[in-house]
Amino acid sequence: MYNRRGFLGRLGSFAMVAGTTTMMPRFLKAEDFCSEEGQLHKLTILHTNDVHSRIEPFPMDGGKNQGRGGIAKRAALINKIRKEEKEVILLDAGDMFQGTPYFNYFGGEIEMKLMAKMGYDAATIGNHDFDGGIEGLHKHFTTQANFPLINCNYDFSETIMNGHTKPYQIFQKGAIKVGVLGVGVELDGLVPTVLFKETKYSTPVEKANKYAAILKNDEHCDYVICLSHLGYSYENKICDVTLAKQSKNIDLIIGGHTHTFLEKPAILQNKENNEILVTQVGWAGMVLGRLDIYFERNFKDKCVQCKNSTVE
Repeated sequence: MYNRRGFLGRLGSFAMVAGTTTMMPRFLKAEDFCSEEGQLHKLTILHTNDVHSRIEPFPMDGGKNQGRGGIAKRAALINKIRKEEKEVILLDAGDMFQGTPYFNYFGGEIEMKLMAKMGYDAATIGNHDFDGGIEGLHKHFTTQANFPLINCNYDFSETIMNGHTKPYQIFQKGAIKVGVLGVGVELDGLVPTVLFKETKYSTPVEKANKYAAILKNDEHCDYVICLSHLGYSYENKICDVTLAKQSKNIDLIIGGHTHTFLEKPAILQNKENNEILVTQVGWAGMVLGRLDIYFERNFKDKCVQCKNSTVE
C-alpha cells in the first residue's frame, strides 16, 4: 500500500494549459500507489468559483484576459471530461452573480439556468449572490436551478429562503459516497442588510465540523468536501487556511471569494494532524479546477491528481 504522506509531499506544480488538454505530472501513475490486491475507484471532482456572471468570454479589447472564459467553452470542456470519466462531480464555491450586464439585466436568471444545463451537482452561496436581494436569489434559484444550494452557517429561517438550502448533500458516485457541505462569509459589513434581510450568520468552523462529523461518522461518507466562500487566506479573520487547520473530518476545501489562482492544492494539517487539501481557481470561469481522487477497495486510502485546465 502506498504512503499517502509521501505521495502528497511529491505533488509538483502542474501547468494550466489551453483548451481541453491538461499536463500530467510525470512522476505519477495512480496504480503505483495501491496494494496488489487493491481495486481502484476513481472520482473526478470539477469545480469553479467566483464566475461573476461571465457568460461570454472577455472581449477582444487588448486586455490580459481577452478571449478567456465563457460558458460555451467551459461546458464543452466539462462534457469532454464526462465522456472520458465514469464518476464526475461538478461543484461551485459561490459568487455566481454580479460582474457583467447579464446580471444587471436578468438578475441571476441566466446564471442559474446555464449552471443547470451544465449539470452542476451543487453550489454554495457567495456574498455577491445577494446583490439582487435575497428575493432575487430565491426567485432565480427556485425557478431555474436543478441543483442544491448548500450552506450550514447561514440561518434562513426568518427569510424567503427558508427551506431552500441544505447544510449538506450526499452524492453516490459509483461505489464512492461523497459528502458535500458549505460555508459562507460573514455578510454584516460586507453586504447591505437590506439585501440579506434576517439571514443570521454562525461561526463557520463550528458548523463545518458539526456536519463533517455527521457525514464521515454517521453517514459513512468516503470523502467529505467543504464548499467555502470564506476566502483563501487572511491574517485577522476566518478563511480557508484557518478552517482547514481547525477542521476535523474534511478531506478537501474548495474555496472562493479571494479570486486566488492555485495551480495545485495547498496541503495543510487539520486539528488532528491529518492532511487536508485546499484549492481555488481564481475567478470569471477562466480555469476549470479538476482533482482526480483514487480510492482503494477499502476506501481508507486515496491518492490525488491535480489537472486544472485554462478555459480559453
